[in-house]
Amino acid sequence: MSSTAITNIAALVTNDPSLGDRSPLGLIQDAAVVVDGDHVVWTGESSKAPATDNRVDAGGRAVLPGFVDSHSHLVFAGDRTQEFNARMSGRSYSAGGIRTTVAATRAATDAELEANLTRYLAEALRQGTTTFETKSGYGLTTEDEARALRIAAAHTDEVTYLGAHIVSPDYADDPAAYVALVTGEMLDACAPHARWIDVFCEKGAFDGDQARAVLTAGRAKGLHPRVHANQLSHGPGVQLAVELDAASADHCTHLTDADVDALASGNTVATLLPGAEFSTRAQWPDARRLLDAGVTVALSTDCNPGSSFTSSVPFCIALAVRDMGMTPDEAVWSATAGGAAALRRTDVGRIAPGARADLVLLDAPSHVHLAYRPGVPLVSAVWRKGVREL
Repeated sequence: MSSTAITNIAALVTNDPSLGDRSPLGLIQDAAVVVDGDHVVWTGESSKAPATDNRVDAGGRAVLPGFVDSHSHLVFAGDRTQEFNARMSGRSYSAGGIRTTVAATRAATDAELEANLTRYLAEALRQGTTTFETKSGYGLTTEDEARALRIAAAHTDEVTYLGAHIVSPDYADDPAAYVALVTGEMLDACAPHARWIDVFCEKGAFDGDQARAVLTAGRAKGLHPRVHANQLSHGPGVQLAVELDAASADHCTHLTDADVDALASGNTVATLLPGAEFSTRAQWPDARRLLDAGVTVALSTDCNPGSSFTSSVPFCIALAVRDMGMTPDEAVWSATAGGAAALRRTDVGRIAPGARADLVLLDAPSHVHLAYRPGVPLVSAVWRKGVREL
């Protein structure tokens, strides 16, 4: 292993409030960071950087942690262009469109599914994503859910079993039997390949009792809960997530005061997915309300072929600042340290000694440019586990 110092950094986002300006971003001006192997070993002022084997001149640009995309659906086949076109022409969004992707995914080979996954992972990496979570949920049979998770697990440790995405079309007339499958035979086949279990708790998908059954069965198999909660309407998802100590309640668009209070008092992160609202013309989540209440907020892409077909965390940062009441600092923190919190990780989402060396170099002097210059490809270099990937 060799050590590398990245010097002449105009602004270094560490997400360590004990460093730099002592803000949540731990911002260090005129900074350097030293990487040894796959970990960060030093941060500080550029003029004080220790001797290393290699040096990289950042050229007065900004460096921040690699983005942590804690919610995506990347094991699928086909697309839903026609559905999107119809929706932009006036048709409302509902959970039912998932069935189109289910049919295409079942028909695809393993090689086709993996090629699609790696294509979108490469796309995300070019935009600064170095850690990602992804789910099953487009197979909805025991065999198809298990193979989706096997394929995903070859590319990330953050794999989520989402057999409870919608009731399988095969069980449209017997939802209870499908819940029994998801919590029984399918769970047995899928649990060895996953870290998490998720459920879409929503009208048109699974109600509170069904969601509880799915999550508690998963916990009994060693999987930790996550919840698609309160996306399309008010419902029990957020309260259930907090009660079961889910790592994250995702979407959180329609919240009561009691929901906000529950999130503020528990350990569950509110993961906001503005790409979904952008792509469905739905109501924006109120990030300001959550942040002011003391809730930990993450930002993620929800990359999927139906309701949020973007792999760009910078795009989601810009949306969150423009339409959800977040400051640029808050949005960048939520897309890095917030995503790490949603995955209950302490080794990613920050740049400080001991952290994994996942770094993004922007072609800009400040992280604020991610919101200030929306749509511009600002990511000019990416290191993942200390290796320069871009």
